[in-house]
Amino acid sequence: MVGSWDGSQSDDSSHFERGVDHIYEAFICPLTKEVMHDPVTLENGRTFEREAIEKYFKQCSDSGKPPSCPLTSQTLSSTDVSPSIALRNTIQEWRSRNDAAKLDIARQALFIGNDENDVLQALMHVRQICRSIRSNRQGVRNFQLIRMIIDMLKSNSHKVRYKALQTLQVVVEGDEESKEILAEGDTVRTLVKFLSHEPSKGKEAAVSLLFELSKSETLCEKIGSVNGALILLVGLTSSNSVNVSIVEKADRTLENLERSEEIVKQMASYGRLQPLLGKILEGSLETKLSMATFLGDLALNNDMKVLVAQTVGSSLVDLMRSGDMPQREAALKALNNISSFDGSAKVLIDIGILPPLIKDLFYIGPNNLPIRLKEVSATILANIVNIGYDFDKATLVSENRVENLLYLISNTGPAIQCKLLEVLVGLTSCPKAVIHVVSAIKTSGAIISLVQFVEVRENNDLRLASIKLLHNLSPFMSEELAGALRATAGQLGSIVAIISEKTPISEEQAAAAGLLAELPERDLGLTRELLGVGAFEKIISKVNGIRHGEIKGMRFTMNFLEGLVRILSRITFAFNNEPRAVAFCREYNVASLFIHLLQSNGQDNIQMVSAMALENLSLESVNLSRTPDLPPPSYCGSIFSCMSKPPVVTGLCRIHQGICSLRETFCLVEGEAVEKLVGLLDHENDKVVEASLAALSSLLEDGLEVEKGVQILDEADGIRHILNVLTETRTERLTRRAVWVVERILRIEFIAIEVAKEPNVSAALVDAFQNGDFRTRQIAENALKHIDKIPNFSAILPNMA
Repeated sequence: MVGSWDGSQSDDSSHFERGVDHIYEAFICPLTKEVMHDPVTLENGRTFEREAIEKYFKQCSDSGKPPSCPLTSQTLSSTDVSPSIALRNTIQEWRSRNDAAKLDIARQALFIGNDENDVLQALMHVRQICRSIRSNRQGVRNFQLIRMIIDMLKSNSHKVRYKALQTLQVVVEGDEESKEILAEGDTVRTLVKFLSHEPSKGKEAAVSLLFELSKSETLCEKIGSVNGALILLVGLTSSNSVNVSIVEKADRTLENLERSEEIVKQMASYGRLQPLLGKILEGSLETKLSMATFLGDLALNNDMKVLVAQTVGSSLVDLMRSGDMPQREAALKALNNISSFDGSAKVLIDIGILPPLIKDLFYIGPNNLPIRLKEVSATILANIVNIGYDFDKATLVSENRVENLLYLISNTGPAIQCKLLEVLVGLTSCPKAVIHVVSAIKTSGAIISLVQFVEVRENNDLRLASIKLLHNLSPFMSEELAGALRATAGQLGSIVAIISEKTPISEEQAAAAGLLAELPERDLGLTRELLGVGAFEKIISKVNGIRHGEIKGMRFTMNFLEGLVRILSRITFAFNNEPRAVAFCREYNVASLFIHLLQSNGQDNIQMVSAMALENLSLESVNLSRTPDLPPPSYCGSIFSCMSKPPVVTGLCRIHQGICSLRETFCLVEGEAVEKLVGLLDHENDKVVEASLAALSSLLEDGLEVEKGVQILDEADGIRHILNVLTETRTERLTRRAVWVVERILRIEFIAIEVAKEPNVSAALVDAFQNGDFRTRQIAENALKHIDKIPNFSAILPNMA
């Protein structure tokens, strides 16, 4: 009878079949109801299967009963049994005849296209025979049944394929010759295919058969060489399959395959790293070298890098310290591969990679590293110092190490120069270390040679590293950098060319813009050179492109835009001595752009710089606002006509009393910038508030009608906000600026009367009068006089006189 395909069919059958002898009753054990393998006879002449009767006697003993015959219940004097040799031989002869008959029947049934039930019955008989008498595997081979069973793997029936896999498992178990027969041709490839295409039961049977084959060392290479075998097996071990047996058998199969070093390497490339790491830890020196070399070129994700560092990091560092150059090379390349992630680099630092790494980099003498390996050492060091892990980088700048780095940079090729510059980039990113680097560069005068790298065209990585380094140095060496860039033709133009490249915004462009942004804004010579190379035209084009969404770049856009705005603002510091600055700002309507940039919410520095630029532009408005020509007086025909009113000129600027516009004279009033600047007085960032207040104060400067300026501020609700800035007293600089503006506002009598009623304002002015610097105290004193908190003696004394 044939049961369901999933394995519920019993392999036992009592049906008489053609060519098969009847089972004689004497062959059947009364206890097991099965044909006996080792019949034994009791003292009363009854015969049983040895294993069954011994189990029965044990049950009697455990229950405290005397031994008895299971059939007659007769008490026995002894549990001794005698082997029934004649019966055993008869059964074996009978079984051999029947097995031969069954194998012959199976051979006739195992063909594709035969009735499925006949095929399944034949497979069952083969399993029965192999399980009952192991010696009959020779008979299976003689009938070439293995090849016929293998052919059943091509059946369209899941049931047949599943039972064929089970049958092959039984046939080859513990039989090396049968395994060799099975492994011939494409059978192993078929089993591998079943790992991904068969249902769960079939997949389990396939992986179980592969596990059995993998016990043969000669077949491991065969399995490993099948395309997809290793990756599928590794995938099964890491899957969340509900079939635990599949995962376990796949794992044990891979363990058997680990005897081959080449297979171990392939496993590692598919994510199963532990075997490779184990050989680095415990293998021979030759094996360690082979595995470390492979590890150096292996693609690893970040989790894998941490695992490798934790498992074999110390072993790799030990290899790096060895005197054998191939071992050192393999270790360095492997360490380089795992040092590029913060987590793994932290592990390497903790296990002590830095001292031998630095020694290898700087050491010159017997057995020193060749320059190509010094490049690898420099790469590892660059990776480590540029990670986010906050270790004490100051130790790397002691003992003249920065000077050694600078020396190597000057005396090596581009590849290692790039990595050494990246080391300096990492060191200058650390507040504690950057001071030492700056000091060494200033002392050695190396800034000139460092600046030269910005002109490199054939090595983009080298140029990027140099620009990032100069960007990090620029807050501490802005004047030296400006001098170096002015001294050599072409370098400033190279940086501008990088900024203006028509590509998605890159890290290099952001760093180049940041570098120029840090240079002294009042360096007129530098501004003139920037004008000469057309820098400002290119920068304003980039700014507008970003604002309008025409230039994109996810990671570096904000930093790039901030740098561009800061560079552009420097032109507003050159009005006094450079006519081209005014002409440029008029042509490109720079004032309008900065007003728009005031609304860059969330970008504090851009808002601050824009307000500072608007202050400079507004201060220049006085010089640019033009008083219109009055019409000539008409001829007096009579004495009455000469007494008429002079001509009235309309459309003049309220604050500058001339003809103004945002584009031509940079007038904040005409550009409707006052309300926007007032809005920023509530900003959380004190620097933004200070810059906005400074821009507004340009409307109250000497030479302007203060009353008109105050009126304009009042219309924009600016006075209330300015007084709030004063009373909040957040920083000394902001207080100083606020006191100056408030004193101007209080010159208007009716406002002074109202403000005098505000105790908070009075208290803030008194505090500035008592605790401010000399100039602030003077201005605060005048403000207090305006609100009658301090007597105005200059007005009283003339009356007394």
